Amino acid sequence: MNQETIGFSSFALHPALVQVLTDNKIETPTPIQAASIPVALEGKDVLGIAQTGTGKTLAFAVPVAQMLEAGKTALIIAPTRELAQQIEGTFQMLDMHCVLVVGGASMQYQIRALRNRPDIIVATPGRLIDHLGQRTMRLDNVQMIILDEADRMLDMGFAPAINEILTHLPAERQTLLFSATMPPKIEDIASEFMKEPVRIEVEAPGVAPALVEQELRYHEIPDKQAQLAEILYENKGTVLVFARTRHGARKLAATIRNHGHTATEIHSDRTLAQRREALQGFKEGYYRVLVATDIAARGIDVKDISLVVNFDLPDNAEDYVHRIGRTGRAGASGKAITLAAPGQSKDILEIEMIMGQAFEISEASTAQPKPIKGRLPKAVSDRKPSRPKRRDRAPRQGEVAMGVAPQSATTESGQHVPFYQRPENQEPQRDRQDSDRPQFDRPHQDRPQQGRPQFGRPQQ
Repeated sequence: MNQETIGFSSFALHPALVQVLTDNKIETPTPIQAASIPVALEGKDVLGIAQTGTGKTLAFAVPVAQMLEAGKTALIIAPTRELAQQIEGTFQMLDMHCVLVVGGASMQYQIRALRNRPDIIVATPGRLIDHLGQRTMRLDNVQMIILDEADRMLDMGFAPAINEILTHLPAERQTLLFSATMPPKIEDIASEFMKEPVRIEVEAPGVAPALVEQELRYHEIPDKQAQLAEILYENKGTVLVFARTRHGARKLAATIRNHGHTATEIHSDRTLAQRREALQGFKEGYYRVLVATDIAARGIDVKDISLVVNFDLPDNAEDYVHRIGRTGRAGASGKAITLAAPGQSKDILEIEMIMGQAFEISEASTAQPKPIKGRLPKAVSDRKPSRPKRRDRAPRQGEVAMGVAPQSATTESGQHVPFYQRPENQEPQRDRQDSDRPQFDRPHQDRPQQGRPQFGRPQQ
């Protein structure tokens, strides 16, 4: 199936769900969506590997909206508050009752919200463990569990929390795991907690976004702030600046404001309300510059960021790709400028090895990189790659090739049968008492004012 020509209607989705996507100008699925949605609709576990910014949120939100049964819950676990808020916004767009369970917010408020039997729970691991430890929530009603940006959660030390959470889930469930990379710990989770997952990989991990122009500049550390001021003067659009520490982000944001720019910051010292206000203000253009630590590398989904500046290099070389992936999204072009100190040649080399390409040092540099072990690194083309490139081959058993969606259920005659028309999903017709409610909206019996669209069920 050609990914350029298929639409969401090709996935046997409820017409009302397709209409919601169309109303929000979402018509053509991305490669990860085209490959993973049909598999998820068949009820199979999915192990999806794709870069950040490739549309993984809708890759699991659409199957949840289609398949979630009345009275059941879908649990989505994300590494950061920002990413959790982004996921919450996607489900609100689909008009589903969603509760955010993250740190920095009132536990009592979350407890009251959970008592209303939400369709969707979006949580960070730490706060979810708090609720489980205090027995303020149970997970025995979970039909679908989604682990988003799983590699990032493992990098942040959440592996024990994730393992504990998964042990609280019912055995009969569907598990979807999405990640930008595939470290061994994720393979361990998949083998222990997933049932014959279908692995879907649409892009080699570590590949830099093709539409992002990258520039590397070397400057002495005392000169970097002056260079950043010049960069902000030359580039007039919205700018995302990455700092290594929360103290550095706070100090850098104050310096940028002193140069006459509207700037705010996101880091772990800020409350949930402050981080939400900063991100919303950046989206709406109230702030031109957002200074962030790596908690935002995979948690910011802002359209039309024109420039990403790596004022400090990331602690993990792989995070470089996630940082610059904040620009050049949805087919738009972007630019990323990295400011490196002369003694960081080895760190730059690690980033080059992950990307499989070498930087061109900008003429705007005011310093030269120091040699590595008495010599400068050879060009990437002369070095042995960090991982072997995958040869063209047919997909292994249980694997889906890029952009090729499996066929969904068919009848004996070969005619396609949408999910909500299959016999096992039919329900007796009931008389409507509220004719003004949309036909695809059926509330819980004990929550008459908070309905959710039953995309996967026949119209009442």
